[in-house]
Amino acid sequence: MTIWICRTCGVEHPDSSEAPAGVCAICADDRQWVPASGQAWTTLDELAAEPHELVHEEPEPGIHRLNREPAFGIGQWTHLVRTSRGNLMWDPPNHLDEPLAAKVEELGGAAVIVASHPHMYGSQVSWSHRLGGVPVLVHSADRHWVRREDPVIREWSGTERVLPGVTLIEAGGHFPGAAVAHVDSGALLTGDTIVPVADAGWVTFMRSYPNMVPLSAGLVQRIVDRLEPYEFDRVYGLIGRKVLGDAKGAVRRSAQRYIAWVSGANDHLG
Repeated sequence: MTIWICRTCGVEHPDSSEAPAGVCAICADDRQWVPASGQAWTTLDELAAEPHELVHEEPEPGIHRLNREPAFGIGQWTHLVRTSRGNLMWDPPNHLDEPLAAKVEELGGAAVIVASHPHMYGSQVSWSHRLGGVPVLVHSADRHWVRREDPVIREWSGTERVLPGVTLIEAGGHFPGAAVAHVDSGALLTGDTIVPVADAGWVTFMRSYPNMVPLSAGLVQRIVDRLEPYEFDRVYGLIGRKVLGDAKGAVRRSAQRYIAWVSGANDHLG
């Protein structure tokens, strides 16, 4: 039997003797896309055999980032947050090969695996099995997007102090259960819930980034409100961009700008 992985989103599907029939349900949703060339599948072994390099960075003490070059699927950066009771693996890799596994294990493995939203489920169950069956936390509102079920999966919602110094926060917006991870040192891992943009010190919010479908003013304000109790001055996003310094102010300012435009307050400028 084989674990099949969608080549577009990089999410693992149940093991079977043949590739799944039809298209990936995650990619058929309006937040993603199915390529015009059609659905394509791959496996962990095929991905491991493709030429690629491991990219490892330590943007600050206690937080490590890992990626694959060239990127596969959506190309998310995986973050490892080190704590006194083990590591958080945030947005797990969509591939699993020996160099990457060796680096993760060198950094202490993971005590828990959490994806910010369904596009980032990646190879979460495969990684759990590799790391000894550690729990995979999936937000209850998005559980129906899980493609590969397994006993290691556990649901959560609201907020959860998942490890010492690390809190999961249900922010919503991009998905109902879209989450961020707050680190007490002042870092916020945001996945696609809040995305740093090209202009330094600014972020944005979207229902769909590839299809450019916006969120409503109300949903963006709700994201900001849910983060209000937490202090943070750094934001680390999904695809490597970040805000270093006054990140909470950047989120507030960016939300105000976004809300002004989608609510029509700036229509006289159009």
